[in-house]
Amino acid sequence: MGVNLKDVAQRAGVSVKTVSNVVNNFPHVTPATRARVQRAIDDLGYRPNMTARHLRKGRTGIIALAIPELGNPYFAEVAGDVIDAAARHQYTVLLDHTVGSREQEILVSQGFRSHVIDGLILSPIRLEAEDLAARRTGPPMVLIGEREYDAPYDHIAIDNVAAARAAVRHLLRLGRRRIAFLGARHDSVRQPAHLRLRGWREELTAFGLRPSQSLVAATDGYGREDGAAAMGRLLDSGERPDAVFAYNDMVAVGAMRTLSERGLSVPGDVAVVGFDDIEEGRYGPVSLTTVRPDKPAIARLAVECLLERIAGAGTGGPAAARRISPGHELVVRESTAGRAGGA
Repeated sequence: MGVNLKDVAQRAGVSVKTVSNVVNNFPHVTPATRARVQRAIDDLGYRPNMTARHLRKGRTGIIALAIPELGNPYFAEVAGDVIDAAARHQYTVLLDHTVGSREQEILVSQGFRSHVIDGLILSPIRLEAEDLAARRTGPPMVLIGEREYDAPYDHIAIDNVAAARAAVRHLLRLGRRRIAFLGARHDSVRQPAHLRLRGWREELTAFGLRPSQSLVAATDGYGREDGAAAMGRLLDSGERPDAVFAYNDMVAVGAMRTLSERGLSVPGDVAVVGFDDIEEGRYGPVSLTTVRPDKPAIARLAVECLLERIAGAGTGGPAAARRISPGHELVVRESTAGRAGGA
């Protein structure tokens, strides 16, 4: 038999209700009593039965997180942060992989697996506004990621335009003037690539420069190989930038590889800025200057908003959908600043 509340109460010399108040972190317990109960919990190795607790509330204790790319370090890091944030609320996370497919994102958003989850955090990249407007059933849902939607769901996303402008401003202050953008897309204008490209244009214009379309390189995807290929095409076209602002860190890493193969130094010949602050960028041969979204805050806010929606399901809950923008910062490293004492 496992240790139960009654066992803890007997060891601590308090009532079962008092133990329950401590376990649930209710405030109306004196510090001395709380400490005595906690010692009894530790001594006996008591662990709350979270499954039973959730079932008593008519819930499963599971939320789902649907991301487009398991192999993308950014999404992997966000997933880890969501799992940690959910665990602090005694929730388990079911991870779903949409492979960036609109059909799969629709399936997930319309309530797939709704019988086993209490809510969904979705990071869409192909889903359209009409797909969300058509959603009639399914558990509470919160959106994360930088794609913009006019939809009645809480959405946690950083300000991509402001972040891009900060990256370009940094390059301009270093004296760079031919700043390329790698990672443009030809699809929906609500994609984050368009927002980051917009920030690139706005900052160059504010500085008094005319943004040159010849310095904008589109990519099919957002991996290292896409960045390497785009950088190669840009150089082959005769355009020689003195700086690159890349859609994300993986595109930036690929671009730096091509620059190295072409005999160009980073940052001596071409300074490079990425976006996302993935671990790989911190430990490459040339550490990468990047925009760092506050990923722990994104995860925490998404979980808290979702649990608030779950708690309010059927009772009205929060009145209106919220758009929340966590912070971001520019992290300057060797790809723009160079090594100490070096180029």
